[in-house]
Amino acid sequence: MAPTKEIPKKYKAAIYEKPGTNSTKVVEMDTPEPSTDEVLIRLTHSGVCHSDLAMMCGRWSGLPPIKPGSVGGHEGVGVVEKLGPGNEHSPVKIGDRVGINWIRGICMSCEACLSGIEPSCANKTMIGYFTPGTFQQYVVSPSNYVTPIPDGLSSDQAAPMLCAGLIGYAALRKTGAKSGEWVAIIGAGGGLGHIGVQLGSKGMAYRLIGIDHGSKKDLVIESGAEAFVDFTQFDDAGIVAEVQRITGAYAQALAVLGRGGTLVCVGIPEGEPQVLAGASPGASIGRGINITSAVVGTRKDAIEVLDFARSGVVHLTQVFEDLSKGNLQGRVVLDLE
Repeated sequence: MAPTKEIPKKYKAAIYEKPGTNSTKVVEMDTPEPSTDEVLIRLTHSGVCHSDLAMMCGRWSGLPPIKPGSVGGHEGVGVVEKLGPGNEHSPVKIGDRVGINWIRGICMSCEACLSGIEPSCANKTMIGYFTPGTFQQYVVSPSNYVTPIPDGLSSDQAAPMLCAGLIGYAALRKTGAKSGEWVAIIGAGGGLGHIGVQLGSKGMAYRLIGIDHGSKKDLVIESGAEAFVDFTQFDDAGIVAEVQRITGAYAQALAVLGRGGTLVCVGIPEGEPQVLAGASPGASIGRGINITSAVVGTRKDAIEVLDFARSGVVHLTQVFEDLSKGNLQGRVVLDLE
């Protein structure tokens, strides 16, 4: 099948010009050729994640610095324009609308992959950091790891679901909460948080408490939270007391958990590594609490969360400078056409 549009020899991309600083530059690049079992995708939209800013500015300790000229972004949606060799039985075809998330591909043979925890694959490749990301008009991706975009879901709405929505959904599932039980989201007015509130309240029937800056209260409540806690109005003990008052639980982070509660670590703080206060074996055993994490979801999670978005459960608000200052509410999507 012929491509949906004539494939140009060159295209535009936004690169990190001076890693370590907030600096991007639009340049022309040579259009890549898909290798064996890869597809060439013409990207139409890309979400912007706070982690893109963290990687560009080198704010995560312990990770090697990103190279000048790197292309960031990991929430891409586009159209398959070309199949590489070995795609006779490809799960996608030319003209299909597909999505790309932070994990570009997995080996499918390591212990993690065989155990069904593919985000922990020892040999995974990641897009927007070690390989070119979605802040560009064309990208190559393994054909078996792209996510089909369902009909009825616009590309600009789908893009942020491939990171913020996917991680939020995976994290909510890992809580083990049942419909009607309380779930608290710290950072509920952020790009990931406000999507998580919508998924949890409207899609999974949880009772949501949003914890964030007071300026984000309206967004959090409109997203479906039953209650809101402005962290600027309380010290840590006060936040815990307020959550206890709202939920009636015997309960920041571990302290707000009730007995048998689960803490799912999602966001990676910038700067030096953080330690969870109160995470001693005695305290954890005595209260029967669980601590887990969500890096990103599986391919099955990606399909499910996009179906939630298609059904109208999630609505997104409509860059880097706003992300850096913390002024952004909701999520930004780039139109790459």
